[in-house]
Amino acid sequence: MDDVTVRRRLESMLSDLDRSIRTLLDDRPDEHSAADAGAQLTATDRVQAMIDNATRQRSAVLSALKRLDEGTYGRCVDCGGLVPEGRLEARPEAERCVPCQSKAERRRR
Repeated sequence: MDDVTVRRRLESMLSDLDRSIRTLLDDRPDEHSAADAGAQLTATDRVQAMIDNATRQRSAVLSALKRLDEGTYGRCVDCGGLVPEGRLEARPEAERCVPCQSKAERRRR
């Protein structure tokens, strides 16, 4: 994938994430709208989890755009090896090759 196509995809993802985050923030459950406090807490937690996830993904997209600007996009941030084209097609914000991503996920557990 060429840099122009990658940039377009990442910028489109960023725009979609910004729109989703705004919508989630605007549509958060009102503390007085639920029939009971338990239902309210569950709805609020679910929306907050979606906001947190979208915010993390937004950060990853911004990091990918920065790597693109710096000329390091497509290189693993850990080992410096190439991130496979198929991985970048599926996840344009990917910052690690598959082995390094597996190691990073194991460390987080």
